[in-house]
Amino acid sequence: MIRSARQLVTLRGPQGPRRGLAMGELAIISDGALLLRDGLIQEVGPTRRVENLAAARGAIEIDATGKVVMPGFVDCHTHLMFPQPQSGEGVFDIDIDRAAYRLETVTAQRLAGRGRVWLQAMARHGTTTLEAKTGCGPNESAELKVLRVLNVLNKGALDIVPTFLFRLGTRTEDGQRADAAAAEMVFHDLMFKIRRRRLSHFADLQWDTDMARRPLLIRFLDAALSLGFACKIHADQHSCGGAVSLAVEYGATSIDHLEYATLEQARILAGTPTIATLLPCASFRHGHHAPARTLIEAGVPVALGTNFNPCHTPSLNMQTAISLASLQLEMSPAEAITAATINAAHALKIAGRVGSLECDKLADVLILATPDHRDLGYQLGTNLVHTTIKRGEILCALRN
Repeated sequence: MIRSARQLVTLRGPQGPRRGLAMGELAIISDGALLLRDGLIQEVGPTRRVENLAAARGAIEIDATGKVVMPGFVDCHTHLMFPQPQSGEGVFDIDIDRAAYRLETVTAQRLAGRGRVWLQAMARHGTTTLEAKTGCGPNESAELKVLRVLNVLNKGALDIVPTFLFRLGTRTEDGQRADAAAAEMVFHDLMFKIRRRRLSHFADLQWDTDMARRPLLIRFLDAALSLGFACKIHADQHSCGGAVSLAVEYGATSIDHLEYATLEQARILAGTPTIATLLPCASFRHGHHAPARTLIEAGVPVALGTNFNPCHTPSLNMQTAISLASLQLEMSPAEAITAATINAAHALKIAGRVGSLECDKLADVLILATPDHRDLGYQLGTNLVHTTIKRGEILCALRN
């Protein structure tokens, strides 16, 4: 039993993703308690009620006096397996083709070992579930290796949702013909193998503004739906109107980045179930921030991810994403917390299991060394996580 939390941030509410004003409603219980059993949440409520339950007798107690207790973070957008820069390289020296080559030549054991280091650091900062994308371009060997490694890592402490990210490589002299040949291999061979081996639930499309490539992008989405993948769209280009149209047409689970989205595009998304996943750690580097207020006020459900990439966005801390969302995207701390938990879970289609503190959900719980949840919005660079609990087991905790 976790008892006497100053603020028990439950995020109990409607079954669907939170929109508009609902994003600021955290369903906080003062002096709250949780009862965890066999990796699940058994009871949620005021401490006085929970501690008097018959089921609480003999429970191991964790005193959360003066602290915030909340759901574990769901990081719904990472590039966990992307290679790091080598000595003497700049962070932007590694393009997709070079990254794919390095992933193809490194051993799976070394790749997994590096991934475990990142995952341990994520757990220390409060992430209990994450998505990890591939994105090696039309390189079957590298793609399958990354997905196999993610499957191995998914047997560890954190839950990983692997996503196959399709992006065409750098345009060659042969141009359109080479694009078509590479795409055909993906459509007719690679995607079938991934689906048959159940290596990924999602198929993510890297949006490309090159009109010559648009038919291939549409064919990818058609192939994804026909094979039973859920679709996502990477919309980080300066012109994302076409990506928004495709997201709506194909019922994408989420459309990510959206640094250049307009009010008109926000209104289009607002009438759909598609979630806008914003990545303030990525936009922090290039200085162009997604219009979070425009999206939220239009009624679009917003989620947050780190965009963790060991090369280009080396931030794996969801607290940083929440702080930047508050400081630069003009989101309230409550909205940012919603976006980093329950809405992020909806962006991965797992909100029935994680993202809020409700009975029968996974016991993925954080205890924060602060008395007020709003501190997450403003404590940039400070790790406020005191204890991370995954499926009822303590993964890491600060010494008192």
